[in-house]
Amino acid sequence: MAEITAAAVAKLREMTNAGMMDCKKALTEANGDLTVAVEILRKKGQATATTKGAREAREGVIAQYIAPDGRLGVLAEVNCQTDFVARNEMFRAFADDVAKRLAADPKTDFETDRVNMVAKIRENIQIPRFSRMAVTGNGLVAAYIHTGAKVGVLVEVGAGKESTSTNNEFKQLVKDITLQIAAGHPFVVSREEVAKDVLDKEDEITRAQVKDKPPKVQDQIVLGKREKFYQTYCLVDQGFVKKNSEISVKEHIESIEKLIDDKVVIRQFKRFQVGESTAAA
Repeated sequence: MAEITAAAVAKLREMTNAGMMDCKKALTEANGDLTVAVEILRKKGQATATTKGAREAREGVIAQYIAPDGRLGVLAEVNCQTDFVARNEMFRAFADDVAKRLAADPKTDFETDRVNMVAKIRENIQIPRFSRMAVTGNGLVAAYIHTGAKVGVLVEVGAGKESTSTNNEFKQLVKDITLQIAAGHPFVVSREEVAKDVLDKEDEITRAQVKDKPPKVQDQIVLGKREKFYQTYCLVDQGFVKKNSEISVKEHIESIEKLIDDKVVIRQFKRFQVGESTAAA
């Protein structure tokens, strides 16, 4: 019997996009013959990913999982090729399972499951990114998936007191914050987190627009434009959508803090939109 080398397994996997163990079994059965091994995998439906894998997967869904105690959560993007498959119940269930398993183990290897799903769905499937959050100290992790599962949000909101996590006003605030992030599409929590190069670029653009004005006027305009930039870019500076932007998110949080007699802080958030990761690549 021919020796099955790691290089041969890697080559067959490259040719078929099948799982590593499936490739090794096929090579063993084929006595090391790559051509025969490919045929074996194709007959078993395990090489379906070969032709599908070359096609871009820019459709899909955002899936989430929140632990029962609200202290751990996962947001995951699972891509496919068509919106038709993205609405398929089997595909949706696979995406939900991915998020749940990542919550249990962020190092989970989904390659075999992915290849098997490709064989069933007949489209390329990819898991390009995920975010996993756990509460530090007191607080809650919450998620929101917008209708159609094309946009998803994961956020960690901290509190000063342990009892606050079970407070209904606090729970509602956390839920409202996820909705705010989905609708407002902020990039950072507060203006202190804005990178200097981002701010410098905004100021540069503004100065180019008003270059014909006196220096002092330019400075005033830059400050005004910078404030408007913060109100779009920073979560707590945005107008609170649930109140028709009559108050800022920061002001709403302050009103809840008085109500529950505790300090509230948005520690981190992620906002995923289907296709962003593949577009960036």
